Amino acid sequence: MFSLEIKSVHFVGIGGTAMASAAAAMQEKGFAVTGSDQNVYPPMSTFLAERKIGVMNGYAERNLAHKPGLVVIGNAISRGNPEAEFVLDHKLRYCSLPALLAEFFIRGKRSIVVSGTHGKTTTTSLLTWVFEHNGLHPSYLIGGIPNNLSQGARFTNSEWFIIEGDEYDTAFFDKRSKFIHYQPEIGIVNNLEFDHADIFENLDAIKKTFLAFHPAHPAQRLLLGNGDDLNLASLLEVTHCPVKRFGLGEGNAIHAFNVRYGPTATEFEIPASNFT
Repeated sequence: MFSLEIKSVHFVGIGGTAMASAAAAMQEKGFAVTGSDQNVYPPMSTFLAERKIGVMNGYAERNLAHKPGLVVIGNAISRGNPEAEFVLDHKLRYCSLPALLAEFFIRGKRSIVVSGTHGKTTTTSLLTWVFEHNGLHPSYLIGGIPNNLSQGARFTNSEWFIIEGDEYDTAFFDKRSKFIHYQPEIGIVNNLEFDHADIFENLDAIKKTFLAFHPAHPAQRLLLGNGDDLNLASLLEVTHCPVKRFGLGEGNAIHAFNVRYGPTATEFEIPASNFT
């Protein structure tokens, strides 16, 4: 997808957690990295400064005068942005952040993608900590900064990549959901409700994009879905990969019992036989 001639990368909208983390990771890979944004604040401004990544304040054509080999355009950037228009006018090579992640960091990895309307950040954080606690040192991308991990993203040499799969659109030039790019070997769907009314007309439109989450990746080996969510029922009826339903209902393959709710935590048990 990308030419081996690429030596430099510019991030339009570098101040976001995911964009800044990817920029730092690209620098570690040996690329010359620059970026621009409107008013970058801590902790990401500190994060970028510590890594000596130059951030240009505001968007302007002059920020791309060096003609970078690749421009990564953030999801918040729209047509009319002077840097986006410069990229298009001068036919510079460009891509979205999800496409960059797929090509430079996920391809060849064992990708676990956590999706659903609610609980993505929590589930991705918990899953990443389980892997980390067991010495697997996974790469991860989380839409927040978990206390146990101290940062929202990390890129390692581990075979595992755990990522929060957002159904929101990818970029102004790619209206597919972000999770379409993430090549899941294991896909997790927590739940499904009507959300993001600015881009989805109704619940059926959201169901349609979640349908694309599964068959788009034939290599996917396992789909885990909330068997208690009626909105997910039809989406879990797939034949291209094994499906396991989880939840509180006894009809689920992975069934939590002895649930205990506390002021700061919820505890439950799952029979080991549920995972065979």
